[in-house]
Amino acid sequence: MTRPARSTVAALAALISFALVLTGCGSGSTSEPAAGEVPETLRVALLPDENASQVIQDNEPLKEYLEDELGVEVELIVTTDYSSMIEAMTRGRLDLAYFGPLSYVLAQEQADIEPFAALQEEEGAAPTYQGVFLANADSGITTLDDVAGKTVAWGDPASTSSHLIPKAMLAEEADLRVDDGDYEEQHVGAHDAVALAVQNGNADAGGMSLPIYERMVRDGTIDPEVVVTVQESEPYYNYPWTMQTNLPEDFKDKVRAAFLELDDDAVLEAFEAAGFGPVTDKDYDAVRDLAPLLDIDLADYQ
Repeated sequence: MTRPARSTVAALAALISFALVLTGCGSGSTSEPAAGEVPETLRVALLPDENASQVIQDNEPLKEYLEDELGVEVELIVTTDYSSMIEAMTRGRLDLAYFGPLSYVLAQEQADIEPFAALQEEEGAAPTYQGVFLANADSGITTLDDVAGKTVAWGDPASTSSHLIPKAMLAEEADLRVDDGDYEEQHVGAHDAVALAVQNGNADAGGMSLPIYERMVRDGTIDPEVVVTVQESEPYYNYPWTMQTNLPEDFKDKVRAAFLELDDDAVLEAFEAAGFGPVTDKDYDAVRDLAPLLDIDLADYQ
């Protein structure tokens, strides 16, 4: 598929009426800096794909690191879902945001933002990652074709690796589409909720980020003998760090350098990363090309 798929993304984004429901991001008490000014408090949004309080706690080293490197106070924010995060970025209520690839693509259609860094799983490696299609060991699913007639759990509707990528795998490799009644689907919110739904038998199968699946196995949260991998996806550019384009250029340079030169183990531990590599908007065209496979339910964003 070619670049015109962007129009499909634009149509999806234009139709979605987002509700601004934030955790830690006020409804108007925080003054917003004028264009071209460095904010007194840098509002940094993290992914709402796992427990919010745990995400904030795990990223306290990031907060401290950015305050030291950038010379401003930092407020870490976790929104209730991807739609809230997109809306907050669109309205200028966030300065930096760590999006999933699909939520970035949707946000970029409405907000004047730019990606600048993405996670590297190994030092010097490309900033890419994979999704994984999972199944309950008792479901009888060993290949994507076996998903026919089964129930599949997805994460947030705007999630890349817990919705878009695994749904694309079913459509393109097994010719299975939920709109044709080939399987049933349910959205359970976050990656960890997908894995638990599969483990508990509330869904036969599901899709999520491979790194998150591997971490949940290491932590003992899920049993790999129960939640088995069916197929991994091809690599896609990893979750991008983004910033408002209207920030001062010299400040944006400092932000880029803070991430691209980051070698603080305490900060990187929360991301299970070796570092961050540079990315551009063009790197996410592959996600734009897959977007027409989704029929995003407006109710999920209202």
